[in-house]
Amino acid sequence: MKKMFFASSLFALMTLGVSGQVSNVNPTPQSVSSAGTFFDAPLRWRVGFARRLLSPSIESVLAEMSPKTDPKADFHLTIGVSGDKNISKYRKLIPNRKEAYYLAVGPKGAVVAGRDERGLYYGLQTLRGMMTDGKLETCTLQDWPDVPFRGAIEGFYGQPWSHEHRLRQLDFYGRNKMNVYIYGPKDDPYHRDRWRQPYPEKEARQIQELNERAKLRSVNFYWAIHPGVDIKWNEEDRVNLVNKLEKMYALGIRSFAVFFDDIWGEGAKGENQAALLNHIDEVFVKKHGDIAPLLLCPTEYNRSWSKDDSPYLAALGNGLNPGIEVMWTGNTVVHTINKEGMEWINRRIKRKGYIWFNFPVNDFVRDHLLLGPTYGNDLDIAGDLSGFVSNPMQYAESSKIALYSIADYTWNMKRYDWERSWHRAIADLLPSDSVALKTFAAYNEDLGPNGHRFRRDESRHLKPLLERIDKLIAGQPDAKALAALGEECDRLEEACDLLLVNNENPWLINEIRPWLVQGKLIAQYGRLVCNAAQPLAVQAPSADEDRDAQRLRFERAHRQARALRRQMYENEVDQRQLHVYQTGTKLATLRLMPALDRLFAKVTEQHNAAFATNFEPISAYMPFTLTATVEQLANQPLTMHDYGKQIKITPSHEVIKWAPGTQLSVKSDRPFVFTGLDFNFGVQGIANKFKLECQLEDGTWKEISLLHKKKDDLVVHTGNELGGLKATAFRLTNIAGEEVQCYLRHFKFSKQ
Repeated sequence: MKKMFFASSLFALMTLGVSGQVSNVNPTPQSVSSAGTFFDAPLRWRVGFARRLLSPSIESVLAEMSPKTDPKADFHLTIGVSGDKNISKYRKLIPNRKEAYYLAVGPKGAVVAGRDERGLYYGLQTLRGMMTDGKLETCTLQDWPDVPFRGAIEGFYGQPWSHEHRLRQLDFYGRNKMNVYIYGPKDDPYHRDRWRQPYPEKEARQIQELNERAKLRSVNFYWAIHPGVDIKWNEEDRVNLVNKLEKMYALGIRSFAVFFDDIWGEGAKGENQAALLNHIDEVFVKKHGDIAPLLLCPTEYNRSWSKDDSPYLAALGNGLNPGIEVMWTGNTVVHTINKEGMEWINRRIKRKGYIWFNFPVNDFVRDHLLLGPTYGNDLDIAGDLSGFVSNPMQYAESSKIALYSIADYTWNMKRYDWERSWHRAIADLLPSDSVALKTFAAYNEDLGPNGHRFRRDESRHLKPLLERIDKLIAGQPDAKALAALGEECDRLEEACDLLLVNNENPWLINEIRPWLVQGKLIAQYGRLVCNAAQPLAVQAPSADEDRDAQRLRFERAHRQARALRRQMYENEVDQRQLHVYQTGTKLATLRLMPALDRLFAKVTEQHNAAFATNFEPISAYMPFTLTATVEQLANQPLTMHDYGKQIKITPSHEVIKWAPGTQLSVKSDRPFVFTGLDFNFGVQGIANKFKLECQLEDGTWKEISLLHKKKDDLVVHTGNELGGLKATAFRLTNIAGEEVQCYLRHFKFSKQ
């Protein structure tokens, strides 16, 4: 008698002693009927199909599957698309949805029948995934995607992906049934700043190659243009834009997007944007007849920047031609997506929103890797979406952990299990050391404090243990808890060691190497702290050790702890090892490091009381506090560099709106001496719109002059009166008498 398995129960198959087959397929299939029996995957098979020629994508996946074609083989693989004669008896079993397929597998053969060619491709990918461990499962599947368009958008600020990384991404999307890749890196000048100009020959050839690889993997390659920074709403620029799109069409591109995000001024007018997109739709898209629906990324791309009666969104909803898709990041710039939020935006744009999900992008927290699970999105919104794409990190290989789960979530939303999907993603990315990668990834989940106030849980397995450690710090001895914490640090160090020498996926290890080095240092620091805290874990200190030995043991531990913290700092600022645009290497910041610092502070406090010494606790220290009446800056973190001599405000990539009189303030917990201050708000001649004041030790405020050294210089400098000034705080105020819109490229000050 057959057993029925649905996607939510597929994990149970792994208890049968087989680690592959349907339980290994990603995304999770919609429904599965399994006999619960397994057999060796064929070494040879004969392939039967009705068509004279197969498409390159079907030929490619067949060629990449292990069996060799043999017309005399016992195992018969029958493939086809709805309407083909050879699969006519399976026609009613194919779900009546785009990209759907029916798959039947048994010891004598398999049938893969697609609703369309992409459905056939996906069915073959499922069969390929089932064969991972050399076994197959007797079963039938009926499968289809919940969300029509699923994939990724290379839309982050920072170092764009390399050509080789993009090719690897497209291969990954094909295997995981993602059908969209949007090319829109902010630092590609021919996408944004030089949008009117054609690509040079080398870059044009690479885009052609990417587009061909995308077609081979059944992925729509969207090329995006971003004209909003300096577009003129006239006939000349309409012609310029269409001409650029025609050049991209000549390269083979058949899917296009137009971005107007992170701008202000003339380019941000909704009526003009709608008219321009309609013009492109009518004179370019409809002219060719083989172009996918246009994608628009609007200027108001999240709810926090809009309002219930937004005239901008109304202009898009009322003005855009039907079929033009509108992208949306959710209730804020970085936010999970919920049902109520989708209903809100869909009513205003009069179409289903196309989600631009800003995860695992880390361009606003560049010192953190985001390797944790993908969770928090509602599971009942598939019918409210036209598309869902993830904005990844500049670290393409590391982003695959999240992208694997995005593929899973968008394919079969109601049965999405974020924890299981995360485990499977890690095993898929690094099979030989998946346990080590999982251990390491668990400490690279949270983003830390950030301007978007988007946080993730981290090392959640430590929560019960650290509650016991806090009780230990409060005076309840617990030797087992302290031993367990030390063992956890040992596991982290072991994981980092194993990953540092792993050769299975050098693309991944190269990206995460700086964090692996940091993780090893944190683990060593943690073991040291646990050893130093032994006296806290027992009811009474040992009488076997004399006071001189106790003093010496602590002093050695304190000195080594300082040395390890110094190495951690140097690892964060070592330009020889940091990736481009990287600002540091932080991990374990939510739970482990704060707990270790609290524990060592208690050890130090106890030692100082017992020996009348004055050792300082070892911990991360930030003497400065930022506050702002500019909402978008109120939560921007501060970072220290050059051994505390330079302090920076983390950059923000969105448009910053300073209302008249709003301020940014930085306060110190002690007087300090300035050696310099400058900032770049991305706008020429902006210095006279702001006033900088420093608070002196007596509480009075002194104004400091602001200037540009050159007419076209974006950086704002201070007058000579700042250098050597002793202060306790400073504030920057908008004195323009009107709203000032700008960016926050950098803001830094230095001190003695």
